[in-house]
Amino acid sequence: DLQICQHRAPTCCTKKMEESYQAAVRRERTQSIQALNFELKYMIVGHITAFQEAFESLLRFAENRTSSLFETAYRPMAKEAAEPVKELFTDISLYILGAETTVESAVLRFFDSLFPLVYSRLINPGITDLSEDYTECLRLTRQDINPFGHYSKNMVTELSKSLWASRMLSQALSLGIEVINTTEHAAVTKECSRALVKMQYCPHCQGLTLIRPCVGYCLNVMRGCLASVAELDAQWREFISTLEYLTNEMAASHDLEIALSGIWNSINEAILHAQLNGPQLSATVDKVCGQPKQQEGNLSSANIVPVKEVTETQPFMMAHTSLNNKRREFINYMKRSRTFYASIAERLCDGDLVMRDSSTCWNGEDVV
Repeated sequence: DLQICQHRAPTCCTKKMEESYQAAVRRERTQSIQALNFELKYMIVGHITAFQEAFESLLRFAENRTSSLFETAYRPMAKEAAEPVKELFTDISLYILGAETTVESAVLRFFDSLFPLVYSRLINPGITDLSEDYTECLRLTRQDINPFGHYSKNMVTELSKSLWASRMLSQALSLGIEVINTTEHAAVTKECSRALVKMQYCPHCQGLTLIRPCVGYCLNVMRGCLASVAELDAQWREFISTLEYLTNEMAASHDLEIALSGIWNSINEAILHAQLNGPQLSATVDKVCGQPKQQEGNLSSANIVPVKEVTETQPFMMAHTSLNNKRREFINYMKRSRTFYASIAERLCDGDLVMRDSSTCWNGEDVV
């Protein structure tokens, strides 16, 4: 009553043993593919973590640099500016991780929060009554009167270009892990499990436990079993090309590190622009929001403090170099895995599974 290992000679197998063999080959095939996938998956997961750590380091550095700008040059508003600064960098981090937000909304929300502080602490430092209604009016007016000139829009443009590639790379790496996980659990068809049993276990029914499959025979069986997985080859190659493109974009003119480290300077230029145009801004705000209560004799022009970079750049350079090196290592490794799905049958038939150094092997019917 054997269904798979039928042979003219006497056999030591039963139908129940064949069923056990089918369960065994399913389990073994999953384990074999998991073992092949392990290195690839380990590299991708490792680089997701490494990229994230290097990115967080850059982000912390950029945030500290921005905070120190307010503490050194704009002390009257430093305490109140801390929360908008923190929100801006949190939004940037969430954007990179794939959250449903945009760089533009994050940057403009920051400048909306910043304008009431700049107006009441630097342009008109004599304002004593800053009610919620007046603050909200200043926030809404920011969009119409554009107190920060082109600097706010420039910041959106620069950050959008550089952060887009990082966001896409982060999503692409997660997608790569998803693809690999899916291939590990691809169903083994009935025909495949029968073919694998015939190749690996039918010799045992003849007492031939040391005979292994012939190389060509193994390749034919594995290619048939892995046809659906091998179909991923074209898409996987395209995926590697996309990763290459994204890492090049990150390292090219839209450099993430340069954009993040330049945030403090964009904000400084924007605030200076607003201060220099203080009288015109005050006239417009008075028409739209009304005149708040003021102390006498305060001159806003005395508060203009041009600032030069005073923060040390060593931690930034280390994070920058670290991120560049990780990108280079990663893409070189991924390029070597370009043929991963095309060669999966060859890799499974390599090693202990087949007979390579002997003149005899199993061809599915007999020892040859």
